[in-house]
Amino acid sequence: MTSPTAPCLKDSPNWLYLLREFDALYRHGSAGGSAAIRAHRKRVRDRLSAVMTQNPDLVARDNAAKPVTAHLPRALDLGERAAMQGMARALREVKEDLTWEYGYERMPKALSRKYAYCEILGPKGPVQCADLILGFVLFAPGTTYPQHSHQEIEESYISVSGAWSENNAAVFAPGSLILNRSGDEHRITTGDLDPCLLAYAWTGPPERLQNPDMKLTAKRKPKTG
Repeated sequence: MTSPTAPCLKDSPNWLYLLREFDALYRHGSAGGSAAIRAHRKRVRDRLSAVMTQNPDLVARDNAAKPVTAHLPRALDLGERAAMQGMARALREVKEDLTWEYGYERMPKALSRKYAYCEILGPKGPVQCADLILGFVLFAPGTTYPQHSHQEIEESYISVSGAWSENNAAVFAPGSLILNRSGDEHRITTGDLDPCLLAYAWTGPPERLQNPDMKLTAKRKPKTG
């Protein structure tokens, strides 16, 4: 049921169109022959479809910026020129209503100026969902996001704009999807000239998505003797 005062999803076209862009990404994008990616895509779109069918009320969240969001206009401009133009345009329509945050209790000072994320759908998003999180993460040019992992959470990143690499393995262009399984450690590095905007999806048990306990991997001390 919907509240007589709170707007529901279907009465909020900009949010609805943004979720439809996520649905299109996970419904029509290639799995590259990977059974794991194919299964992940299905989990994401099945859970997203269930939320859209329920037509939930939108939960009001305060707009919040971080230093890195000064790069968002450039990231959206780049996105609108490339393969992810639909997603970039849909995100532009809600950019004044986004809540950008860090997600860590202890954030390195240098990183706090180069990174932030916003949750679109999930336990803490304007669109509520217990078993799926969708959102965006924004990096300034020349950012190295330290080694980290997520327990009991499977995540995918899809490039909206900007060049980036994971674990220095390859350079990924807009439209590329990368999947990290539970516990997989990964590090993100972005190009030197432009910001990088990634859409992401997390699946996992509701109790873990409610409190993901995000931690950066401690630096390993070099072995001696």
